[in-house]
Amino acid sequence: MREGVLVKPYERLEKEEVDRIHEASLSILADPGILVHNGEASKIFEDNGADVSAHDGYWQVSIPERLVEECVKKAPSVIKLGARNKENNLIIDGKEPRVRFGTGSETNVILDMDVEDFVSKKSGIERQFPVFQRRRGTVQDLCQSARLCEHLGNIDFFIRNVNIQDEDITADNKDVNKVYASLNNITKHVMAGLTNTSKLDDVIEMAELISGGRKEPIISFIACVTKSPLQFVRDSTQNLIEVARRGYPVVISVSPQGGSTAPIQEAGMVAQQNAEILAGVTLSQLVREGTPVFYGSNPLRVRMDNLDNMYGAPETNQYYIGGVQMAKYYGIPCYSAAGVGDSKFPGIEATAEKMMSHLFSSLTGAQYVHYAFGLLEGTNTLSFEQLILDDLHVGFCKSMLRKQNIEVELRDSLEEIREVMGTSHKMFTRYARKYMRSGAFIPFYSFGGDGNETLIRVRARKEELLSTQVDEIPEDIKKELFPKFDVLERIR
Repeated sequence: MREGVLVKPYERLEKEEVDRIHEASLSILADPGILVHNGEASKIFEDNGADVSAHDGYWQVSIPERLVEECVKKAPSVIKLGARNKENNLIIDGKEPRVRFGTGSETNVILDMDVEDFVSKKSGIERQFPVFQRRRGTVQDLCQSARLCEHLGNIDFFIRNVNIQDEDITADNKDVNKVYASLNNITKHVMAGLTNTSKLDDVIEMAELISGGRKEPIISFIACVTKSPLQFVRDSTQNLIEVARRGYPVVISVSPQGGSTAPIQEAGMVAQQNAEILAGVTLSQLVREGTPVFYGSNPLRVRMDNLDNMYGAPETNQYYIGGVQMAKYYGIPCYSAAGVGDSKFPGIEATAEKMMSHLFSSLTGAQYVHYAFGLLEGTNTLSFEQLILDDLHVGFCKSMLRKQNIEVELRDSLEEIREVMGTSHKMFTRYARKYMRSGAFIPFYSFGGDGNETLIRVRARKEELLSTQVDEIPEDIKKELFPKFDVLERIR
Protein backbone atom coordinates (compact mmCIF):
# COMPACT_ATOMS: atom_id res chain seq x y z
CA MET A 1 0.00 0.00 0.00
CA ARG A 2 1.19 3.53 -0.78
CA GLU A 3 1.32 5.25 2.59
CA GLY A 4 1.31 8.94 1.65
CA VAL A 5 2.48 11.59 4.13
CA LEU A 6 0.72 12.14 7.45
CA VAL A 7 0.69 15.87 8.28
CA LYS A 8 -0.37 18.17 11.07
CA PRO A 9 -3.02 20.22 9.22
CA TYR A 10 -2.82 23.96 8.75
CA GLU A 11 -6.24 25.57 9.26
CA ARG A 12 -7.44 29.08 8.42
CA LEU A 13 -10.95 28.67 9.80
CA GLU A 14 -11.80 28.34 13.49
CA LYS A 15 -14.27 25.66 14.59
CA GLU A 16 -17.03 28.27 15.04
CA GLU A 17 -16.39 29.61 11.53
CA VAL A 18 -16.65 26.12 10.02
CA ASP A 19 -19.98 25.68 11.83
CA ARG A 20 -21.20 28.97 10.38
CA ILE A 21 -20.23 27.97 6.84
CA HIS A 22 -22.01 24.63 7.28
CA GLU A 23 -25.16 26.44 8.38
CA ALA A 24 -24.87 28.87 5.47
CA SER A 25 -24.58 25.99 2.99
CA LEU A 26 -27.70 24.32 4.37
CA SER A 27 -29.49 27.64 4.07
CA ILE A 28 -28.41 27.92 0.41
CA LEU A 29 -29.68 24.41 -0.38
CA ALA A 30 -33.08 25.33 1.12
CA ASP A 31 -33.24 28.77 -0.51
CA PRO A 32 -32.63 29.26 -3.42
CA GLY A 33 -31.87 25.52 -3.68
CA ILE A 34 -30.39 24.03 -6.85
CA LEU A 35 -31.49 24.06 -10.48
CA VAL A 36 -31.55 20.48 -11.76
CA HIS A 37 -31.42 19.78 -15.51
CA ASN A 38 -31.75 16.00 -15.06
CA GLY A 39 -35.28 14.65 -14.71
CA GLU A 40 -34.28 11.45 -12.94
CA ALA A 41 -32.31 13.36 -10.31
CA SER A 42 -35.19 15.73 -9.65
CA LYS A 43 -37.53 12.73 -9.19
CA ILE A 44 -35.09 11.11 -6.72
CA PHE A 45 -34.96 14.32 -4.68
CA GLU A 46 -38.74 14.71 -4.76
CA ASP A 47 -39.37 11.10 -3.70
CA ASN A 48 -37.19 11.70 -0.64
CA GLY A 49 -38.86 14.85 0.64
CA ALA A 50 -37.29 17.70 -1.31
CA ASP A 51 -39.51 20.53 -2.53
CA VAL A 52 -39.41 20.35 -6.35
CA SER A 53 -41.01 22.78 -8.81
CA ALA A 54 -40.93 22.22 -12.58
CA HIS A 55 -39.88 24.94 -15.02
CA ASP A 56 -39.17 25.05 -18.75
CA GLY A 57 -36.23 22.65 -19.13
CA TYR A 58 -35.25 22.34 -15.46
CA TRP A 59 -36.49 21.69 -11.94
CA GLN A 60 -35.88 23.93 -8.92
CA VAL A 61 -35.07 21.70 -5.95
CA SER A 62 -35.07 22.88 -2.35
CA ILE A 63 -33.29 20.26 -0.22
CA PRO A 64 -34.29 20.17 3.46
CA GLU A 65 -31.59 20.33 6.10
CA ARG A 66 -32.65 16.97 7.56
CA LEU A 67 -32.17 15.16 4.25
CA VAL A 68 -28.69 16.62 3.64
CA GLU A 69 -27.41 15.75 7.11
CA GLU A 70 -28.81 12.20 6.98
CA CYS A 71 -27.15 11.52 3.62
CA VAL A 72 -23.79 13.02 4.63
CA LYS A 73 -23.68 10.62 7.59
CA LYS A 74 -24.20 7.69 5.20
CA ALA A 75 -21.19 8.58 3.03
CA PRO A 76 -18.20 6.37 4.03
CA SER A 77 -15.23 8.00 5.72
CA VAL A 78 -12.86 5.37 4.32
CA ILE A 79 -12.45 4.58 0.62
CA LYS A 80 -10.30 1.68 -0.56
CA LEU A 81 -8.77 2.03 -4.01
CA GLY A 82 -7.04 -0.91 -5.66
CA ALA A 83 -4.31 -1.03 -8.28
CA ARG A 84 -2.89 -3.60 -10.70
CA ASN A 85 0.09 -3.84 -8.38
CA LYS A 86 -1.28 -4.29 -4.86
CA GLU A 87 1.69 -2.37 -3.46
CA ASN A 88 0.08 0.70 -5.03
CA ASN A 89 -3.28 0.24 -3.29
CA LEU A 90 -4.62 3.26 -1.40
CA ILE A 91 -6.71 3.50 1.76
CA ILE A 92 -8.16 7.02 1.89
CA ASP A 93 -9.46 7.96 5.34
CA GLY A 94 -11.44 11.20 5.54
CA LYS A 95 -10.61 11.53 9.23
CA GLU A 96 -6.84 11.16 8.76
CA PRO A 97 -4.76 14.00 7.20
CA ARG A 98 -2.60 11.68 5.10
CA VAL A 99 -1.69 13.31 1.78
CA ARG A 100 -1.23 11.63 -1.60
CA PHE A 101 -0.49 13.29 -4.93
CA GLY A 102 -1.63 12.42 -8.44
CA THR A 103 -2.13 13.75 -11.95
CA GLY A 104 -5.28 15.34 -13.32
CA SER A 105 -7.32 17.15 -15.96
CA GLU A 106 -7.85 16.08 -19.56
CA THR A 107 -5.57 18.59 -21.25
CA ASN A 108 -6.20 19.46 -24.88
CA VAL A 109 -2.65 20.44 -25.82
CA ILE A 110 0.70 18.64 -25.62
CA LEU A 111 3.75 20.90 -25.35
CA ASP A 112 6.62 19.14 -27.14
CA MET A 113 10.16 20.23 -26.33
CA ASP A 114 13.16 19.87 -28.60
CA VAL A 115 16.72 21.14 -28.21
CA GLU A 116 18.36 23.21 -30.96
CA ASP A 117 21.76 24.83 -31.42
CA PHE A 118 21.93 28.63 -31.66
CA VAL A 119 24.84 30.95 -32.45
CA SER A 120 25.04 34.48 -31.07
CA LYS A 121 25.31 37.03 -33.90
CA LYS A 122 27.28 39.35 -31.62
CA SER A 123 29.79 37.02 -29.94
CA GLY A 124 29.65 33.88 -32.06
CA ILE A 125 29.10 31.76 -28.94
CA GLU A 126 27.20 28.53 -29.60
CA ARG A 127 24.59 27.35 -27.13
CA GLN A 128 21.71 24.92 -26.96
CA PHE A 129 18.22 26.15 -26.13
CA PRO A 130 14.88 24.39 -25.66
CA VAL A 131 12.32 24.97 -28.42
CA PHE A 132 8.62 24.33 -27.79
CA GLN A 133 5.80 23.31 -30.10
CA ARG A 134 2.12 22.85 -29.28
CA ARG A 135 -0.11 20.14 -30.77
CA ARG A 136 -3.31 18.20 -30.03
CA GLY A 137 -3.11 15.26 -27.64
CA THR A 138 -3.40 11.65 -28.84
CA VAL A 139 -3.92 8.24 -27.31
CA GLN A 140 -0.18 7.58 -27.68
CA ASP A 141 0.48 10.65 -25.52
CA LEU A 142 -1.79 9.22 -22.85
CA CYS A 143 0.15 5.94 -22.97
CA GLN A 144 3.44 7.81 -22.59
CA SER A 145 2.11 9.94 -19.75
CA ALA A 146 0.95 6.88 -17.83
CA ARG A 147 4.31 5.19 -18.48
CA LEU A 148 6.22 8.18 -17.09
CA CYS A 149 3.96 8.30 -14.04
CA GLU A 150 4.59 4.61 -13.38
CA HIS A 151 8.30 5.32 -12.96
CA LEU A 152 8.03 8.60 -11.01
CA GLY A 153 8.03 7.75 -7.32
CA ASN A 154 6.10 10.73 -5.93
CA ILE A 155 3.00 10.08 -8.04
CA ASP A 156 0.57 8.01 -5.97
CA PHE A 157 -2.35 7.68 -8.43
CA PHE A 158 -3.14 8.44 -12.07
CA ILE A 159 -5.97 10.54 -13.48
CA ARG A 160 -6.08 10.53 -17.29
CA ASN A 161 -4.40 13.81 -18.23
CA VAL A 162 -4.66 13.86 -22.03
CA ASN A 163 -7.80 14.48 -24.05
CA ILE A 164 -7.28 11.89 -26.79
CA GLN A 165 -8.23 13.56 -30.09
CA ASP A 166 -7.17 11.00 -32.71
CA GLU A 167 -9.32 10.88 -35.85
CA ASP A 168 -10.41 7.30 -35.11
CA ILE A 169 -11.45 8.10 -31.52
CA THR A 170 -15.25 8.42 -31.30
CA ALA A 171 -17.85 8.90 -28.58
CA ASP A 172 -18.38 5.12 -28.67
CA ASN A 173 -14.76 4.03 -28.20
CA LYS A 174 -13.17 6.95 -26.30
CA ASP A 175 -13.86 5.73 -22.76
CA VAL A 176 -12.63 2.20 -23.38
CA ASN A 177 -9.43 3.40 -25.06
CA LYS A 178 -8.49 6.02 -22.49
CA VAL A 179 -9.00 3.56 -19.63
CA TYR A 180 -7.13 0.75 -21.42
CA ALA A 181 -4.26 3.09 -22.37
CA SER A 182 -3.96 4.11 -18.72
CA LEU A 183 -4.25 0.65 -17.15
CA ASN A 184 -1.84 -0.98 -19.60
CA ASN A 185 0.93 1.52 -18.87
CA ILE A 186 0.69 2.03 -15.12
CA THR A 187 0.16 -0.26 -12.12
CA LYS A 188 -1.11 2.53 -9.84
CA HIS A 189 -4.77 3.38 -9.24
CA VAL A 190 -6.52 4.92 -12.27
CA MET A 191 -9.33 7.50 -12.08
CA ALA A 192 -11.26 8.80 -15.08
CA GLY A 193 -14.27 10.82 -16.13
CA LEU A 194 -16.89 9.39 -18.49
CA THR A 195 -17.44 10.73 -22.00
CA ASN A 196 -20.42 8.47 -22.69
CA THR A 197 -22.57 7.16 -19.84
CA SER A 198 -23.65 4.16 -21.90
CA LYS A 199 -20.04 2.90 -21.91
CA LEU A 200 -19.77 2.73 -18.12
CA ASP A 201 -20.44 -1.01 -17.95
CA ASP A 202 -17.84 -1.71 -20.66
CA VAL A 203 -15.21 0.23 -18.69
CA ILE A 204 -16.11 -1.55 -15.45
CA GLU A 205 -16.10 -4.98 -17.11
CA MET A 206 -12.70 -4.30 -18.66
CA ALA A 207 -11.23 -3.21 -15.33
CA GLU A 208 -12.67 -6.21 -13.50
CA LEU A 209 -11.26 -8.62 -16.10
CA ILE A 210 -7.85 -7.00 -15.71
CA SER A 211 -7.99 -7.08 -11.90
CA GLY A 212 -9.48 -10.56 -11.67
CA GLY A 213 -12.53 -9.17 -9.89
CA ARG A 214 -10.48 -7.95 -6.93
CA LYS A 215 -12.48 -6.43 -4.08
CA GLU A 216 -10.79 -3.02 -4.18
CA PRO A 217 -11.61 -1.46 -7.59
CA ILE A 218 -8.59 -0.55 -9.71
CA ILE A 219 -10.55 2.30 -11.32
CA SER A 220 -12.74 5.08 -9.96
CA PHE A 221 -14.66 7.96 -11.53
CA ILE A 222 -15.08 11.74 -11.55
CA ALA A 223 -18.49 13.38 -11.94
CA CYS A 224 -18.44 17.16 -12.51
CA VAL A 225 -22.07 17.37 -11.51
CA THR A 226 -22.43 21.08 -10.89
CA LYS A 227 -22.22 24.03 -13.23
CA SER A 228 -21.77 26.86 -10.79
CA PRO A 229 -23.71 28.57 -9.42
CA LEU A 230 -25.88 25.73 -8.06
CA GLN A 231 -26.94 23.97 -11.28
CA PHE A 232 -26.90 20.21 -11.86
CA VAL A 233 -25.88 19.42 -15.45
CA ARG A 234 -27.92 16.72 -17.20
CA ASP A 235 -25.19 14.40 -18.55
CA SER A 236 -22.68 14.52 -15.69
CA THR A 237 -25.50 14.14 -13.15
CA GLN A 238 -26.52 10.98 -14.99
CA ASN A 239 -22.91 9.80 -14.77
CA LEU A 240 -23.04 10.22 -10.99
CA ILE A 241 -26.33 8.33 -10.75
CA GLU A 242 -25.07 5.39 -12.80
CA VAL A 243 -21.70 5.13 -11.05
CA ALA A 244 -23.42 5.28 -7.65
CA ARG A 245 -25.81 2.49 -8.67
CA ARG A 246 -22.81 0.27 -9.34
CA GLY A 247 -21.17 1.16 -6.03
CA TYR A 248 -17.94 2.47 -7.52
CA PRO A 249 -15.94 5.30 -5.91
CA VAL A 250 -16.79 8.67 -7.42
CA VAL A 251 -15.63 12.27 -6.98
CA ILE A 252 -18.33 14.93 -6.58
CA SER A 253 -16.26 17.57 -8.36
CA VAL A 254 -17.20 21.27 -8.47
CA SER A 255 -15.21 24.29 -9.73
CA PRO A 256 -16.87 27.58 -8.79
CA GLN A 257 -14.97 30.66 -9.92
CA GLY A 258 -14.70 33.37 -7.28
CA GLY A 259 -15.88 36.68 -8.75
CA SER A 260 -17.95 35.24 -11.63
CA THR A 261 -19.80 32.02 -10.77
CA ALA A 262 -19.38 32.37 -6.98
CA PRO A 263 -18.70 35.17 -4.49
CA ILE A 264 -15.10 36.37 -4.57
CA GLN A 265 -15.06 36.60 -0.76
CA GLU A 266 -13.46 33.55 0.79
CA ALA A 267 -16.33 32.68 3.16
CA GLY A 268 -18.99 33.09 0.47
CA MET A 269 -17.00 31.00 -2.01
CA VAL A 270 -16.48 28.18 0.49
CA ALA A 271 -20.15 28.22 1.55
CA GLN A 272 -21.44 28.00 -2.05
CA GLN A 273 -18.93 25.33 -3.06
CA ASN A 274 -19.82 23.36 0.06
CA ALA A 275 -23.52 23.56 -0.81
CA GLU A 276 -22.86 22.29 -4.34
CA ILE A 277 -20.81 19.35 -3.09
CA LEU A 278 -23.30 18.47 -0.34
CA ALA A 279 -26.08 18.39 -2.94
CA GLY A 280 -24.04 15.86 -4.96
CA VAL A 281 -23.25 13.78 -1.88
CA THR A 282 -26.96 13.77 -0.98
CA LEU A 283 -27.95 12.55 -4.45
CA SER A 284 -25.30 9.80 -4.41
CA GLN A 285 -26.55 8.40 -1.08
CA LEU A 286 -30.20 8.59 -2.19
CA VAL A 287 -29.28 6.49 -5.24
CA ARG A 288 -27.28 3.95 -3.23
CA GLU A 289 -26.60 4.24 0.47
CA GLY A 290 -22.91 3.85 1.23
CA THR A 291 -21.66 4.97 -2.19
CA PRO A 292 -17.97 5.90 -1.67
CA VAL A 293 -17.70 9.58 -2.58
CA PHE A 294 -14.90 12.14 -2.55
CA TYR A 295 -15.48 15.76 -1.55
CA GLY A 296 -14.25 17.32 -4.82
CA SER A 297 -13.02 20.82 -4.00
CA ASN A 298 -11.66 22.66 -7.09
CA PRO A 299 -12.35 26.37 -6.55
CA LEU A 300 -10.77 29.10 -8.67
CA ARG A 301 -10.46 32.88 -8.79
CA VAL A 302 -11.57 34.96 -11.76
CA ARG A 303 -9.32 37.23 -13.76
CA MET A 304 -11.46 40.35 -14.03
CA ASP A 305 -10.20 41.64 -17.40
CA ASN A 306 -11.27 38.55 -19.38
CA LEU A 307 -13.15 36.31 -16.86
CA ASP A 308 -10.55 33.55 -17.31
CA ASN A 309 -9.31 31.38 -14.43
CA MET A 310 -6.39 32.55 -12.27
CA TYR A 311 -4.86 29.31 -11.04
CA GLY A 312 -1.75 31.04 -9.75
CA ALA A 313 -3.62 33.62 -7.65
CA PRO A 314 -2.82 33.39 -3.91
CA GLU A 315 -6.57 33.60 -3.15
CA THR A 316 -7.10 30.31 -4.97
CA ASN A 317 -4.98 28.65 -2.28
CA GLN A 318 -7.17 30.22 0.40
CA TYR A 319 -10.21 28.70 -1.28
CA TYR A 320 -8.46 25.30 -1.34
CA ILE A 321 -7.81 25.43 2.40
CA GLY A 322 -11.44 26.22 3.20
CA GLY A 323 -12.66 23.33 1.05
CA VAL A 324 -10.35 20.86 2.78
CA GLN A 325 -11.54 22.04 6.21
CA MET A 326 -15.17 21.49 5.22
CA ALA A 327 -14.42 17.97 3.97
CA LYS A 328 -12.69 17.26 7.28
CA TYR A 329 -15.77 18.59 9.12
CA TYR A 330 -17.89 15.87 7.47
CA GLY A 331 -15.23 13.16 7.58
CA ILE A 332 -15.48 12.68 3.81
CA PRO A 333 -12.21 12.02 1.90
CA CYS A 334 -11.09 15.21 0.17
CA TYR A 335 -10.14 15.42 -3.50
CA SER A 336 -8.39 18.77 -3.72
CA ALA A 337 -6.14 20.52 -6.21
CA ALA A 338 -2.56 21.76 -6.40
CA GLY A 339 0.30 22.35 -8.80
CA VAL A 340 -1.54 24.48 -11.35
CA GLY A 341 -0.40 27.89 -12.52
CA ASP A 342 -0.85 30.32 -15.37
CA SER A 343 2.56 29.99 -17.02
CA LYS A 344 2.57 28.69 -20.61
CA PHE A 345 6.07 27.16 -20.43
CA PRO A 346 8.25 25.35 -17.87
CA GLY A 347 10.43 27.73 -15.91
CA ILE A 348 10.65 30.00 -12.88
CA GLU A 349 7.06 31.31 -13.04
CA ALA A 350 5.62 27.79 -13.33
CA THR A 351 7.75 26.54 -10.44
CA ALA A 352 6.83 29.44 -8.14
CA GLU A 353 3.09 29.18 -8.78
CA LYS A 354 3.05 25.42 -8.48
CA MET A 355 5.18 25.19 -5.35
CA MET A 356 2.92 27.62 -3.46
CA SER A 357 -0.15 25.47 -4.07
CA HIS A 358 1.78 22.21 -3.54
CA LEU A 359 2.74 23.38 -0.07
CA PHE A 360 -0.61 24.88 0.90
CA SER A 361 -2.68 21.93 -0.32
CA SER A 362 -0.45 19.37 1.33
CA LEU A 363 -0.29 21.33 4.59
CA THR A 364 -4.09 21.24 4.81
CA GLY A 365 -4.08 17.44 4.97
CA ALA A 366 -6.15 16.89 1.81
CA GLN A 367 -6.12 13.13 1.26
CA TYR A 368 -6.19 13.07 -2.56
CA VAL A 369 -4.40 15.96 -4.27
CA HIS A 370 -4.74 15.98 -8.06
CA TYR A 371 -3.55 18.24 -10.94
CA ALA A 372 -0.09 18.21 -9.38
CA PHE A 373 1.99 17.01 -12.34
CA GLY A 374 2.83 18.47 -15.72
CA LEU A 375 0.09 21.06 -16.21
CA LEU A 376 0.73 24.49 -17.72
CA GLU A 377 -1.49 27.35 -18.87
CA GLY A 378 -4.05 26.41 -16.23
CA THR A 379 -5.22 22.93 -17.13
CA ASN A 380 -5.04 23.36 -20.89
CA THR A 381 -1.51 22.09 -21.62
CA LEU A 382 0.56 19.06 -20.58
CA SER A 383 4.35 19.11 -20.66
CA PHE A 384 6.20 15.85 -19.99
CA GLU A 385 9.27 17.84 -18.94
CA GLN A 386 7.19 19.81 -16.44
CA LEU A 387 5.69 16.53 -15.20
CA ILE A 388 9.17 15.29 -14.27
CA LEU A 389 10.06 18.60 -12.59
CA ASP A 390 6.80 18.51 -10.61
CA ASP A 391 7.62 15.00 -9.38
CA LEU A 392 10.87 16.36 -7.98
CA HIS A 393 9.12 19.35 -6.38
CA VAL A 394 6.41 17.19 -4.81
CA GLY A 395 9.21 15.04 -3.42
CA PHE A 396 10.54 18.15 -1.68
CA CYS A 397 7.07 18.79 -0.19
CA LYS A 398 6.76 15.22 1.04
CA SER A 399 10.19 15.36 2.65
CA MET A 400 9.44 18.65 4.38
CA LEU A 401 6.11 17.39 5.73
CA ARG A 402 7.27 14.05 7.12
CA LYS A 403 7.08 13.97 10.89
CA GLN A 404 10.37 14.27 12.73
CA ASN A 405 11.48 11.70 15.25
CA ILE A 406 12.47 14.36 17.79
CA GLU A 407 13.60 11.95 20.49
CA VAL A 408 16.01 10.06 18.24
CA GLU A 409 17.28 13.20 16.49
CA LEU A 410 18.00 14.96 19.78
CA ARG A 411 19.74 11.91 21.21
CA ASP A 412 22.00 11.59 18.17
CA SER A 413 22.60 15.34 17.90
CA LEU A 414 23.62 15.74 21.54
CA GLU A 415 26.12 12.92 21.12
CA GLU A 416 27.48 14.54 17.93
CA ILE A 417 27.78 17.97 19.59
CA ARG A 418 29.80 16.57 22.48
CA GLU A 419 32.10 14.62 20.16
CA VAL A 420 32.64 17.53 17.75
CA MET A 421 33.42 19.96 20.57
CA GLY A 422 36.27 17.63 21.58
CA THR A 423 37.92 17.91 18.15
CA SER A 424 40.24 20.56 16.74
CA HIS A 425 38.18 21.15 13.54
CA LYS A 426 34.76 21.64 15.22
CA MET A 427 32.91 20.36 12.09
CA PHE A 428 29.84 18.13 11.75
CA THR A 429 30.53 17.08 8.14
CA ARG A 430 31.12 13.38 8.86
CA TYR A 431 27.77 13.08 10.66
CA ALA A 432 25.93 15.11 8.02
CA ARG A 433 27.08 12.77 5.25
CA LYS A 434 25.81 9.76 7.15
CA TYR A 435 22.45 11.44 7.74
CA MET A 436 22.07 12.46 4.09
CA ARG A 437 22.92 8.96 2.84
CA SER A 438 20.15 7.53 5.05
CA GLY A 439 17.52 9.15 2.80
CA ALA A 440 16.08 11.19 5.66
CA PHE A 441 17.23 14.49 4.20
CA ILE A 442 15.33 16.59 1.62
CA PRO A 443 16.29 15.31 -1.86
CA PHE A 444 19.04 16.95 -3.87
CA TYR A 445 17.91 19.06 -6.85
CA SER A 446 19.06 16.65 -9.50
CA PHE A 447 18.49 18.93 -12.52
CA GLY A 448 20.56 21.90 -11.34
CA GLY A 449 21.93 24.55 -13.70
CA ASP A 450 20.52 27.60 -15.44
CA GLY A 451 16.99 27.37 -16.83
CA ASN A 452 18.02 26.01 -20.22
CA GLU A 453 20.46 23.43 -18.83
CA THR A 454 17.83 22.21 -16.38
CA LEU A 455 15.26 21.61 -19.13
CA ILE A 456 17.82 19.87 -21.35
CA ARG A 457 18.68 17.49 -18.49
CA VAL A 458 14.99 16.89 -17.79
CA ARG A 459 14.43 16.02 -21.45
CA ALA A 460 17.19 13.41 -21.28
CA ARG A 461 15.58 11.97 -18.15
CA LYS A 462 12.23 11.80 -19.96
CA GLU A 463 13.71 9.78 -22.82
CA GLU A 464 15.37 7.45 -20.32
CA LEU A 465 12.11 6.82 -18.46
CA LEU A 466 10.07 6.29 -21.62
CA SER A 467 12.54 3.63 -22.76
CA THR A 468 12.15 1.75 -19.46
CA GLN A 469 9.75 -1.17 -19.53
CA VAL A 470 6.54 -1.27 -17.51
CA ASP A 471 4.56 -4.24 -16.27
CA GLU A 472 1.79 -4.34 -18.88
CA ILE A 473 -1.48 -6.25 -18.66
CA PRO A 474 -0.69 -9.98 -19.08
CA GLU A 475 -1.06 -11.33 -22.62
CA ASP A 476 -3.68 -13.93 -21.70
CA ILE A 477 -5.93 -11.20 -20.31
CA LYS A 478 -5.33 -9.03 -23.38
CA LYS A 479 -6.52 -11.88 -25.60
CA GLU A 480 -9.72 -12.00 -23.57
CA LEU A 481 -10.22 -8.21 -23.74
CA PHE A 482 -9.71 -7.49 -27.42
CA PRO A 483 -12.65 -9.47 -28.87
CA LYS A 484 -14.99 -7.69 -26.42
CA PHE A 485 -13.82 -4.09 -26.60
CA ASP A 486 -12.89 -1.68 -29.40
CA VAL A 487 -9.29 -1.07 -28.36
CA LEU A 488 -7.15 0.56 -31.03
CA GLU A 489 -4.57 -1.79 -32.52
CA ARG A 490 -1.66 0.63 -32.08
CA ILE A 491 -1.94 0.72 -28.26
CA ARG A 492 -2.54 -2.99 -27.62
